Amino acid sequence: MKVLRGLTFFLACTAYATEPDDFLDQLDTALTIAAFHDNLRLRLSGTIDLEAYHLQQPAPGLIDSRIDNLFNPRLTLFLDAQMGSHIYFFAQSRLDRGFDPTDHGAQVRLDEYALRITPWEDGRFTLQVGKFATVVGNFIPRHLSWDNPFVNAPLVYENITAISDKAAPASPQDFVGSFEADAKYEFNPVIWGPSYATGISVSGRLGRFDYAAEMKNSALSSRPESWNATETDFDHPSFNARLGFRPNQIWNFGFSASDGAYFRPEAEPTLPRGRGIGDFRELVLGQDASFAWHHLQVWAEFYEARFEVPQVGDANTFAYYFEAKYKFTPQLFGALRWNQQLFGNIDTGVGGKPRWGQDLGRIDVAAGYRFTPHTQLKLQYSYQQQTTGPRDTNHLLAAQFTVRF
Repeated sequence: MKVLRGLTFFLACTAYATEPDDFLDQLDTALTIAAFHDNLRLRLSGTIDLEAYHLQQPAPGLIDSRIDNLFNPRLTLFLDAQMGSHIYFFAQSRLDRGFDPTDHGAQVRLDEYALRITPWEDGRFTLQVGKFATVVGNFIPRHLSWDNPFVNAPLVYENITAISDKAAPASPQDFVGSFEADAKYEFNPVIWGPSYATGISVSGRLGRFDYAAEMKNSALSSRPESWNATETDFDHPSFNARLGFRPNQIWNFGFSASDGAYFRPEAEPTLPRGRGIGDFRELVLGQDASFAWHHLQVWAEFYEARFEVPQVGDANTFAYYFEAKYKFTPQLFGALRWNQQLFGNIDTGVGGKPRWGQDLGRIDVAAGYRFTPHTQLKLQYSYQQQTTGPRDTNHLLAAQFTVRF
C-alpha cells in the first residue's frame, strides 16, 4: 500500500508539472552567474528524485533494506564553474539516506569534486584531479537519474559477490560459505556503482580514438566510504584505463582494463603472514559498444574479472548486459536490459571444485515519460533468477519521479 500511495503521489505531481515549469526556467537563470566579461561562469543545478521500491527479501542488488516497501528520496546538487576556455571545476553533493537505496537516516555527502584543465581547444589532452567517476566502460556517462533509462544500474555494477574487502577468508570452505545475503554490505560487487574514487586522470580525443587513464586510491569494487582520500590513502592505488574507437557517428567501441588492491586497511590483520594488501588484486578487463540510430539506442558491456583471494587463489567471474532504449515520441520512451553474471570454480583442497557464487540472470523492463524539460517519471519491473544452486528468484517493482532544475 505504501508503494501505491507513493505512485499516486508521483502521478499527482506530474499532473501539475507544467505549472512550475516557468519557475524552474527562471530558477535556472537565477542560479547561473557570469563575471569578468564572461570569463568566469558559475552554475548551480540539481535534481530531486523520489523513488519507491516494492521488493522481495533479501533485497536485490545494492538496496539496503529489510522492509518490502521502500521510499527513497534524494536531493542532488551540481556546481559547475568554467574559468576561461581551459579550466573547469565541478562538484556533486547529495542529501539522502545513503549512497545506495536504504531506509537509514538522512546524510549529506560530497560525492564528486574535481578540477579539469584542457590546454588545447581540440580536446587532445585533459588533466583532471579530484574525486570523480571511473573512466571504465560506457555506463558511467549515463548513470545519473535523468540520463539512465532505468531506475537501477546494470547487474555488474550492483550484484554483491562473496568478495569481502574487510576481512580475508580463513579457508576455501569459509570463502564459499561465508556469503550471507542479509549481511551483504560486508561484501563487494565487481564495480560498485560509478566508483567515485579519488585520484588523477588524463583523457582526450585523437581523430577517431578516445583515450582515458586514471590512478585512483581504491579499486573498482571498493565501497563508497573507501572513495574518500581521508578514508583510504594512495598506498595501494588502482590503475584504470579505457581506449575508445568511433568509426562513425552511429558506433562507439571501447576496451577497458583495471588493476587495483581491493582490501581495506582493516583487513590487513586477517591476511596470511608475510603478505600485504598490495599482494591481492582485482583485475578487470572490459569491452563495451554502443549504437545510436534515429530513435534507437543500444549499449552493451562485457567484463572479465579476477580477484586474488588469500587461502583460495584466483576467483574468476564474467558479467555482461545488453541494453536498448527506444523513443516512441519525444516524451515517451521504453527500455529493455538483459544482464547475466557467471562464476568460476575454485579448488577447496578437499576434493571439490564448487562455484564461488551462483550464476544468475536478470531482465529489466522500464518505461519513462518526460512531462516537461524539468520533470520525468520512470516505472520499472525486474526479474532475477539464479541459474545454478537453489535457483532463487526475485521480483522488483520500482518508480522514480525526477525534477531537474
